Amino acid sequence: MEMILKYFSDFSPKQLNQFSQLREVYLEWNEKINVISRKDIDALYERHVLHSLSIAARYPFASGLEVIDIGTGGGFPGIPLAIFFPEVQFHLVDSIGKKLKVVEAVSSALEISNITIQHSRAEDIKGRKFDFAISRAVAPLGELWKWSRPLLRKERKMEDLKNGLICLKGGDLTEEIAASNTRPHQQPIADLFDEPFFEEKYIIYVPL
Repeated sequence: MEMILKYFSDFSPKQLNQFSQLREVYLEWNEKINVISRKDIDALYERHVLHSLSIAARYPFASGLEVIDIGTGGGFPGIPLAIFFPEVQFHLVDSIGKKLKVVEAVSSALEISNITIQHSRAEDIKGRKFDFAISRAVAPLGELWKWSRPLLRKERKMEDLKNGLICLKGGDLTEEIAASNTRPHQQPIADLFDEPFFEEKYIIYVPL
């Protein structure tokens, strides 16, 4: 929790309580349904929560936005961002139902009211539009963009930020970006957070 407060401070008492309870709730549910490795659960706030919040550090979402988290897994980056942005609606999607049981349990235990959940592949979602898609290391950038683009509405709610895909990636992305036929903005997370874990980790933003 101290790691979060190292970089962010403007939280309500409810948000502070939600962030502080995250580890306990995930520990309990990870024993039942393993969604986070044992090594990573011990570093939950660095490797999952703060990593997810790098998106908030770079892209401050406006109230009223609708955001889809593609391949949310155990709820990252969607759950930390939903706590951080209580006035933004997050739709967390995954094709593996048991992972969503953890997401649902965590959301319920922490009383996160701005999350909806869907058991589906992103490419099978019909009749819904969002302002942004977010994701973390789910698939190559080209695949993520192919899934995301049909789900993004063209009308913008933020004057200074076009709707688009924002995803978390690591390593040398040169070939992956070239193969994606996109022209993304690439932000090193190490420019935002000091921890060695974030070296060679990036926020990738593909505007619509």
